[in-house]
Amino acid sequence: MYIKFEDKKIFYKIRESGNSKALIFIHGSGGNSNIWKNQMDMDIKYDLIALDLPSHDKSDSFPELSLDLYVKVLHQLIKNFHYESVILCGHSLGGAIIQQYYFTYPKDVSGLVLCGTGGKLKVAPFILDSLRNNYSKFLEDLPAGAFYHSTSKELIELFVEETSRIGAEVTYTDFKICDSFDVLNKLNIIDVPCLIVVGKQDKLTPVKYSEYFRDKIKNSELQIINKAGHMVVVEKPVEFNQAIKDYINKYFL
Repeated sequence: MYIKFEDKKIFYKIRESGNSKALIFIHGSGGNSNIWKNQMDMDIKYDLIALDLPSHDKSDSFPELSLDLYVKVLHQLIKNFHYESVILCGHSLGGAIIQQYYFTYPKDVSGLVLCGTGGKLKVAPFILDSLRNNYSKFLEDLPAGAFYHSTSKELIELFVEETSRIGAEVTYTDFKICDSFDVLNKLNIIDVPCLIVVGKQDKLTPVKYSEYFRDKIKNSELQIINKAGHMVVVEKPVEFNQAIKDYINKYFL
């Protein structure tokens, strides 16, 4: 499925529920909607939507990418459906996007699921350097930074293959957006229920980032999932999905 934005097409997947509620998933840097394949059949009475950000996978390419563009595209998607209630779920860069979306359009948002992300997302210089100068090295090193050491080789290889399709330039821009993101001084104004999820062994956005969310966002709860790294969404989908279902049952039913 596609929506139009500035005469370009934005791809999204949808599992319709017949209700006027939606849970919308936003992927991270160099990612696409396929990261959420294990979430798209969750047994909840919400429409489930996962999109490809501009210039990612099946969405059209845009000449310039920015956090503002990503927020505007998400806003267009939400406007198209006229939902009564929207929960936004973002992983890594996706978490930055949904935080910024909340600060821009707070009345649109019923809840936030912040997964493997932070209120500030500084990126190690060597990651930016490898994306600029040695993309094959970036892909080679990606599993060590993104996954728990015992995660299956097949799952990791599939993830690296998906990332490689996005390419170095778009992924570099995504990481630069993360690198300049900082809303630490605004977190205490978030007043919708927030679920915070992180892999216990996350090296890219360590547990302390999520603990900071928990301490600053008054209506929040933290789920730390063991034996999972930054890609907890795909490493531990059963536990991740259960955390979302428990969150929805607690705050929205």
